[in-house]
Amino acid sequence: MANILLAEDDISMRHFLTAALERAGHKVIPCEHGLHALEEAEKHAETLDLLLADIVMPGMDGIELSQRVNAINPAIRVVFITGFSGVAVNAKDAAAAEAPAKILSKPFHLNKLVEQIETVLLH
Repeated sequence: MANILLAEDDISMRHFLTAALERAGHKVIPCEHGLHALEEAEKHAETLDLLLADIVMPGMDGIELSQRVNAINPAIRVVFITGFSGVAVNAKDAAAAEAPAKILSKPFHLNKLVEQIETVLLH
C-alpha cells in the first residue's frame, strides 16, 4: 500500500482515479490543482510515497509541482499523466522533476496505471 498524492484538475478523472487506486489498496489524497497538492505535500511530507500528477494543469503544471514536492520530500516517486498528445514531454522534462518518474498518456487502462505505480515504487 502506498500513500499517493493525486493532482488532477479534471474532477471526473480525479474521482475515478481516487476510487480505483483506493480499491487497489492505496491511500489517496486527491487535489484539484498544483497549489492544493503542494499544501497537502507540506502537511503529509513524511508519509507520502508517490505523486501522481497531470502534467497540464492551470496555475502550476505537474513538472513544477513535482520539483516543489521533491524539495519537501526527496524520497517521493512520481508518475505523470497527460491527455495532451501535443505536449512535448520527453526524458529531459521528466528528468526536470528531480525524482524517479514515469509518464502515462491518457487514455490508459487502470491495470497499466497500477503497474506503473508499482514499478516506480520498487525502483
